[in-house]
Amino acid sequence: MTTPTEPTLLRPREQDLMGLPIRRVLPQSAARHCGPFVFLDHMGPHTLPKGQGVDVPPHPHIGLATVTWLFAGKMVHKDSLGSDQVIAPGDLNWMTAGHGIAHSERSPESERQIDSPIEGLQFWVAQPEATETGTPRFEHVAGNDLPHWQEAGADWVLVAGEWQTRRAPAEVDSPLVLLDSRSQQAGQITMQKPSETWQWGLYLLKGELSAQQQPMDRHQLLVTGESLTISWEAGAHFVVFGGEPLGPRRMDWNFVATDPALIDDARQRWQNHQFDTVPGDDGYVPYPSKT
Repeated sequence: MTTPTEPTLLRPREQDLMGLPIRRVLPQSAARHCGPFVFLDHMGPHTLPKGQGVDVPPHPHIGLATVTWLFAGKMVHKDSLGSDQVIAPGDLNWMTAGHGIAHSERSPESERQIDSPIEGLQFWVAQPEATETGTPRFEHVAGNDLPHWQEAGADWVLVAGEWQTRRAPAEVDSPLVLLDSRSQQAGQITMQKPSETWQWGLYLLKGELSAQQQPMDRHQLLVTGESLTISWEAGAHFVVFGGEPLGPRRMDWNFVATDPALIDDARQRWQNHQFDTVPGDDGYVPYPSKT
């Protein structure tokens, strides 16, 4: 898995997921990961007509944590641990797969009764080899329990990990940080690397912003192995994420692992319906056929 050390600007691939527009930000050929972050989708912004909703039936994961961070709309997360959680904008959903977990993501009934806007990000964070076959777990952190502060003319939220003197509540398996920032006025900040091998990612959701003295377009991703200098105008909204790279990973469908044998085992278990089921949701996403 390769990620450039020099600043590299990337554009996402646009696609459709069950009627919902999606931008696939990571992985890309020029950047397979950013620190332990191996996947990023930006869904929306989109308005679902009354009577419709997001419906992602139960599907499996191994070797990673899924991170759901919404800006508009609501989702219901259910998983094979028995979790049943409504996610609202500003709340964090952090599900760690370990040796295997299944979950579904659907719009709640209240959202289907109206024309409902939906927008959010979903990250996958690879687990270190020491924990990738560990016990699955699920954490939901209400928005009020996340660290919030103002700095350099912007409002900041520490979604996950540690930054400066702050620490977010969700348990993480490796050194990382995920920050959300919305600017109230023009400003600038330089974010140093906490370690020599640290990698930074910056994704611009809206507004005007430059990074490493390069202007960025909306929905562009910057990946770098350098310290990160960001300058913005009022009204910018962006996320900054990064961490320590974990080494080579194999990715296949919803599975991430250091050892191909773990992927093969997970695929067979899913095809043979040997994952624990999701209480209250009897849907099933089959393993995609290879053509």
